[in-house]
Amino acid sequence: MERELAMEIVRVTEVAALASARWMGRGDKIAADQAATTAMRAMFDSVSMKGTVVIGEGEMDEAPMLYIGERLGHAESPEVDVAVDPLEGTNLVAKGYDNALSVVAIADRGNLLHAPDMYMEKIAVGPRAAGRIHIDDPIEHTLKILAQVNNKNVNDLTVMILERERHKHIIEEVRKTGARVRLFSDGDVGAAISTALDETGIDLFVGIGGAPEGVISAAALKCLGGDMQARLVPSDDKEYRRCVDMGLKDPRQILMMDDLVKGDDTIFAATGVTNGELLKGVRFLSNERAETHTLVMRSKTGTVRFVKATHYLPQKPHLVLK
Repeated sequence: MERELAMEIVRVTEVAALASARWMGRGDKIAADQAATTAMRAMFDSVSMKGTVVIGEGEMDEAPMLYIGERLGHAESPEVDVAVDPLEGTNLVAKGYDNALSVVAIADRGNLLHAPDMYMEKIAVGPRAAGRIHIDDPIEHTLKILAQVNNKNVNDLTVMILERERHKHIIEEVRKTGARVRLFSDGDVGAAISTALDETGIDLFVGIGGAPEGVISAAALKCLGGDMQARLVPSDDKEYRRCVDMGLKDPRQILMMDDLVKGDDTIFAATGVTNGELLKGVRFLSNERAETHTLVMRSKTGTVRFVKATHYLPQKPHLVLK
């Protein structure tokens, strides 16, 4: 992949964030997601790549655009897999909550796991704990390792957990160790990434969430030198067969980082839609301008960029709220 592709992808997440931010706090998550998806799909037409959506808005018969298998870009190379979440945190935007993102991950063709839309058990850590964790280890053991490698006391560790009834036992186990729990309502891509950035103060992400989001998170963590392990959680025979059809002989196998994202060249970009731990949200300014904040990374070079941009909006009719 060419390094210029990273900055082209920034433009893709920026335009999706700008479009969905118009719907912040308006109580309509469907409209917010549609706005992000439409803007992102249009911008992909300008990207110099031959991309195939492997994680998107659903199957061809479920989504009008950014569906799995859709071709993106206008060039014949590089040939890449594309994973998108035009609006990660639709409820967050609808309610005006923090931490909504627009995200894209890209890797060489065949290098992203084609994760079906089902639940996935996940654990994620930053670079210092990479290779030291195991998804089946007791949480107490994992936290002792994190305390050691992060040079902290266990009671100073912070664990990100999605606030769901299915995680009640994990929350209780973490609290018993004395570690701190940070609950969040939606958007586990940002939560997983935060483990690999010191300034967030997050040491561990653990729990069950969406499988597509798990692959996107793994792409980001690969760029940051972090680590992730996962395991699909099929809920019925149909989902179990879907896993087998995608090449997993044992759908309950542990997926290591290189199972989720192969190779050493991955690009990840995320633009904030609402304010969050990682990025500031879209700010609408005077004189028909708006400001965006984007994180863009490439695993091959180890480069991590934070891009602050100001946009002039009138020439983008698809961003106008109808």
